[in-house]
Amino acid sequence: MAESKKPESSPQAIMPNKAPLAGYRVLDLSRVLAGPWCSQLLADLGAEVIKIERPGCGDETRAWGPPYLQDAAGNDTSESAYYCAVNRNKQSVTVDIARSEGQKIVRELALTADVLLENYKVGGLDKYGLDYASLSAANPRLIYCSITGFGQNGPWADRPGYDFIIQGIGGLMSVTGEADGRPGGGPQKVGVALVDILTGLYAANAVQAALLERERSGLGQHIDLALLDTEVASLANLSLNYLCSGVSPKRMGNAHPNIAPYQVLPAADGHFIVAVGNDGQFQRLCKAMGLTELADDPRFTTNTARVGNRQLLDEALERRSRECSKKAWLEALETAGVPCGPINTIGEVFAEPQLAAREMLIDLPHPTAGRAALVGNPIKLSRTPVDYSKAPPLLGENTEDVLRDVLGYNAEEIRRLNESGVI
Repeated sequence: MAESKKPESSPQAIMPNKAPLAGYRVLDLSRVLAGPWCSQLLADLGAEVIKIERPGCGDETRAWGPPYLQDAAGNDTSESAYYCAVNRNKQSVTVDIARSEGQKIVRELALTADVLLENYKVGGLDKYGLDYASLSAANPRLIYCSITGFGQNGPWADRPGYDFIIQGIGGLMSVTGEADGRPGGGPQKVGVALVDILTGLYAANAVQAALLERERSGLGQHIDLALLDTEVASLANLSLNYLCSGVSPKRMGNAHPNIAPYQVLPAADGHFIVAVGNDGQFQRLCKAMGLTELADDPRFTTNTARVGNRQLLDEALERRSRECSKKAWLEALETAGVPCGPINTIGEVFAEPQLAAREMLIDLPHPTAGRAALVGNPIKLSRTPVDYSKAPPLLGENTEDVLRDVLGYNAEEIRRLNESGVI
C-alpha cells in the first residue's frame, strides 16, 4: 500500500489576509453622493482611493451643513455631517483641472490607477483631455466609470441629474406616500437620496465585475451608469406588476401591493408594523390579537382573498389594535411568531443593542474634531473584514504626499504648484 502524502499548502492558504481590494487604486473625480458612495465602499474593501477636489472649496458637500463635526469644545469644524457620511478611508488631493498643469497631474495619476470614477455632465471632461477615450489610450487597463443622471446617450443625456428629480421622473414618487384622498395623500420622495445610494452600489458592483473581467482580457472598459436607469431597475416587483397587468401601481401608504396585512397599525400610544407573509402567520396574528373570527372568515383565509378585501381587513385590525399599547402588541406578536417591529427614530435606532453587536457605529480619530462618529459598513467578511483606517480627509490633506509618493514630485515642484494655485 502506497504511503499517502500530506497535501502541500497552496500559496493562497499561506498568504496573509489582505483586504479584498488591497492593491487596487481608484482615482475619484466624483462629488456629492452617488460617486462618493461607490468609492467609499471600494475604500472600505481595501482599495486606495485618491479623491480629487477643487482647491479652496472641494466637494460641495463639505459645506452642506449644519450639522458639522464638532471639536472637543463644541465648535463646528469645516467638515459637514453630509460629507463625512460618504468619504472615509480616502485621500484628498486638491488639483485645479481647469489648468493645464492640473490636467497633467490627473493624467499622470490615471496612468497609475486601476479605476477612474467621475460624475461630470456628459462630455464634461473631454475639454480637459480626461475623457475615457483619451485616458484609455494611455492606460488600456483603466476601468472608467461615469455616473450621470440619464446616461451617455439618449435624448436626455445632456440634462443634469438630481436624485429628487429622478425620483419623480422614474416613478418612485408615484408609489411613495399616502393614497390620494387620505390624510397626507400625495406624492412623496423617499426620506434619503435613495437613487444616489443605489446608483453608488450598482457602480461599485460594476467596477468589481470589470476588475474581474480584466483578469481574463487584460483590458479596462467604460462603465456607463445612469440614475434614471438605476431607479427604474430598482422598482423591482412594481415594474413587473405593471408589465404583467398594464396597470400602473399607485401610492398605497405603508400597505404592500401584493401582501396583506403588511402595514403600519395604530396602537393606543403610537404605531407599530406587522409584516404577515403567509397564511400561517395570519392565523397566528388573529389568535394573538383576539380576532379568531377573522382567521376562519373566507374573505381572509388566503393572501389572495385578503388583498381583495384589504379595506375590510384593515378596518377590523385597526379597531382592535387601538385598544392596547405598542409594547403590549409587540410582545404578544413576537411571542406568537408574527413578524412585527417598532417605528424607531434614528436616535432610537442607534440605541438598539443589535446595532452595537453588529459594530454599525464606529469612531475614528479626526484631525480637527478629535473623534468622528461614523456609520459602519454592513458587509461582514469572515476572513478579510472591512477596515476603517481613516476618517474623512480634510480638504487637500494628502496632496503633497500623493504627488511625492505616487508621482515622484520633488519638494520644489510641489512648492511651485502650490504657490501658483494649481494644487
